[in-house]
Amino acid sequence: MRITETVFDKEKVSIYFDGSISLLDTHTDEGNVVIITDENIYNIYRNQLEAYKIIQIPAGEKSKTQNTIDSIIEQLLKLDADKTTLIAGLGGGVVTDIAGYVSSIYKRGTKLALIPTSILAMTDAAIGGKNGINVGPYKNMVGTTKQPSFLIYDYNFLQTLPKQEWISGFAEIIKHSSIKDEMLFATLEANSLEQYMQNISLTADLIEKNVAIKTNIVIDDVYEKGDRYLLNFGHTFGHAIENLYGLPHGYAVSLGMVIAAKISAEINNFDIVSVERLKNILLKYHLPVSMELNNMQLLTLLKKDKKRAGNEINFVMLSKIGEAIVKQISFKEIEYLQNQLL
Repeated sequence: MRITETVFDKEKVSIYFDGSISLLDTHTDEGNVVIITDENIYNIYRNQLEAYKIIQIPAGEKSKTQNTIDSIIEQLLKLDADKTTLIAGLGGGVVTDIAGYVSSIYKRGTKLALIPTSILAMTDAAIGGKNGINVGPYKNMVGTTKQPSFLIYDYNFLQTLPKQEWISGFAEIIKHSSIKDEMLFATLEANSLEQYMQNISLTADLIEKNVAIKTNIVIDDVYEKGDRYLLNFGHTFGHAIENLYGLPHGYAVSLGMVIAAKISAEINNFDIVSVERLKNILLKYHLPVSMELNNMQLLTLLKKDKKRAGNEINFVMLSKIGEAIVKQISFKEIEYLQNQLL
C-alpha cells in the first residue's frame, strides 16, 4: 500500500493506493460508518459489506436527483447517524458525487471517505471535492465542494468492472493527457484498452499518474476560478449530448472532445493533424467520434450550462496536444460553429 497526502485549501486528504475497505475501521469508532453504494456493487460484494451499515441506491445517472438525496437522509436518520458518523461512498462517479453531497449537507457536515470502483471515478470523479446532482436534463446544477478525509483505491474492484465502464473511464484519461500531458497521450497511443484490462499493475500506474494530474490542477484552483476550468475539456458539449441522448458519460465526453478539437482548429490554431490524432486515439479505446446531432436542441442545453456567463460561455480549447486554454465564446458564435462543423 502507498499513501500520499494532499492539501486542498487547508483541507488534508489522504490517498491510500492499493488499499482495502477495512481501512474505514481505522478512521472512526466501530460501527460508526455508513456506506452509500449502488445495487450493482452491493450485489457483487455483499459478503465484504456485511459488517457495515449500508444504504443502497439504484445504479446509474438516474439516481443523481434530489429525491435520492432525501431518501438517503431519511435512512441516515433511521440509522441514528450523527455528525461523528463517517459517510463512505463506494462506487463509480454517481455514487461518489452523491456521497459527497450528502456528507456536506447532513447535519451541516460529516466526515467523508470515498472508495472509487470505476476507472472514471478513480481518475476523475472522486478527486477534487466537487459533487452535484442533476435538475431535469441539466447536469450537476446543484451541489457543493466537499473534500473527503481520505480515498481508498482498491484495484481489485476493477476485476468486475464491465468493459463499457472501462471504455467510458478512458475518455477522462484521454482528456487529462490532451490538456496537460503529451507524453501520457503518446503512452496511450502506444498501448491499448485490452492491455490495460489485462494488466492491473499497468492500469494502477496509469491511474496514479492521472490522480497526480488532476490533484495538481485542483491544489492551485479548488473553486474553479482558473486552471481547473481546463478539466471541462469536452464536457460542455459532452454534458448536453449525455442528457439529450442518454449516452454513458465517457462516450458523450468523447464526442464533446472531438467537437471542441474542431472548434479549436477553427478559432485557436489547433492543427488539423492533431485533431485526427485525437480522433484516432478515441477510436483506439473504442470511444465514438461522430454522431448525428440536433444542433438546436444542443444549443438550448448549452445555454443552461454552469459555465455560462451572460451571452457567452467559458469554453476549453486545445492549443496543442498537452496544452489547453479557456476562451469566452458567444452563443451566437457557438451556433455558427455548430452549423459549420457538425
